Amino acid sequence: MFKTFRSDIKAVLDRDPAARNGFEVFFTYSGFHAIRSYRFAHFLYKIKLKFFARCVSQLSKFFTGIEIHPAAKIGRGVFIDHGSGVVVGETTVIGDNVTIYQGVTLGGTGKEKGKRHPTICSNVMISSGAKVLGPIVVGENSKIGANAVVLKDVPPNSTVVGIPGKVVKIGNEKVSDLIQKLPDPCNEEIKFLKDKIEELEKKINSFEKKA
Repeated sequence: MFKTFRSDIKAVLDRDPAARNGFEVFFTYSGFHAIRSYRFAHFLYKIKLKFFARCVSQLSKFFTGIEIHPAAKIGRGVFIDHGSGVVVGETTVIGDNVTIYQGVTLGGTGKEKGKRHPTICSNVMISSGAKVLGPIVVGENSKIGANAVVLKDVPPNSTVVGIPGKVVKIGNEKVSDLIQKLPDPCNEEIKFLKDKIEELEKKINSFEKKA
């Protein structure tokens, strides 16, 4: 347990340039507090004290803004930066040295039974606002872009962006362009008016021919 404690502090010091020392991390970092509370809640959950485990997790949520279900499985060196709004579901599995930013959801897609939350392999980075949903696997060393919605398995060493999430890079090789087709109200209105003008011109031409 002491090794895990040290790895949790080291994760913050290694990945947050604003962290000056372990003392500061221990007393002021909400992500670190949430992880430590989770580890205690997870211990209670494993020894069948599930009600008390949930009480600990809810208390931690109140103070940190981070909700981690005590049944989730989280490895060493996990760093939750800023953390507000992070949600980790019941059957989520998180490997070692994972970095999670604020607003991330590791959730389900419905009311399925059994494994219904994602598995995040080691050394993954999940950026702000990303949603990783369902019993999918995010491979090692992958990066999930800000606000991405990931619904399918992600190969190792990949970069995923967009809604829905799309793999745009594997390793150093670009595999796809992200093309987001968003509606353009101005173009749609211009097209509508153009069609109306063409329709009126046809009617005028038909009247002229009859005359």
